[in-house]
Amino acid sequence: MAQNTPKRKIKDSVFTNLFQDKKYLLRLYKALHPEDSNVTEEDIKDVTIKHILVDADYNDLGFSIGGRLVILVESQSIWTLNIIIRALMYLIQTYHDFFKRTKQNLYGSKKVNMPKPELYVIFTGEKPKNPPDIISLSKDFFDGEKIAVDAEVKVLYQEDEGNIIGQYIIFCKVYNEQRKKYGQTKKAVTETIRICKNRNVLKEYLESKEQEVVDIMMTLFDDEQVLEAYAEDIKNNEARKTAKRNAITMLEKGRISVEEILTFFPELTSDDVKEIEKEVMQLV
Repeated sequence: MAQNTPKRKIKDSVFTNLFQDKKYLLRLYKALHPEDSNVTEEDIKDVTIKHILVDADYNDLGFSIGGRLVILVESQSIWTLNIIIRALMYLIQTYHDFFKRTKQNLYGSKKVNMPKPELYVIFTGEKPKNPPDIISLSKDFFDGEKIAVDAEVKVLYQEDEGNIIGQYIIFCKVYNEQRKKYGQTKKAVTETIRICKNRNVLKEYLESKEQEVVDIMMTLFDDEQVLEAYAEDIKNNEARKTAKRNAITMLEKGRISVEEILTFFPELTSDDVKEIEKEVMQLV
């Protein structure tokens, strides 16, 4: 039977969905380069890295302007300097794809043409004290030493209703507030959309794709719950492994009997007890 529902990308989000539309991507570029008033949607090419093994974007957003600029943008809600390394890895892969696409010979004597890189992170979480405007590999990982390859990432965190980047940050802050209020519920999502539309924040986008935005955010709730459950399973498995090792040690030292294992280690099961008893008998 044919599937009528589009296949959702694993890493789909409001951020990636918003900037899949070149109309909004152009606004993002003009927020970064207000001096460049001549660029049109036709000048923009999507170069977001696609993962080979899964149907998902490998990085959040990559686009080029003609042959002169390549811009990579990541959206991040948790502060980490590791974004510098990830951005550098994305940039190298983007250049690899660019040279392959343009059929330029990196082993020839002729100097290749390449677009100038710009790296950005849009930070939507709780700001650290005195957040930097620029983070770099040299400064933040090697105490400012001169290194063979450096990468500078500009940090964008200002809430601003006057441009689409600032509006996206506001949207995320409103969402965080509503999630604290209503939890992982549809109410948190619909209230976020209502408040942002009233404030003229991403209003055009939210009005045209409201149901899609709700679906995306509810799917992300589901994904988070799966990950939380997976993390809890790992935690429980580690706890059981530790309990089994301790039970074996106590049995070997004669401090408890097999019948007392579940009393001292309630996280274990009767099957675990059988395995422990068998293992101890083999050691005797």
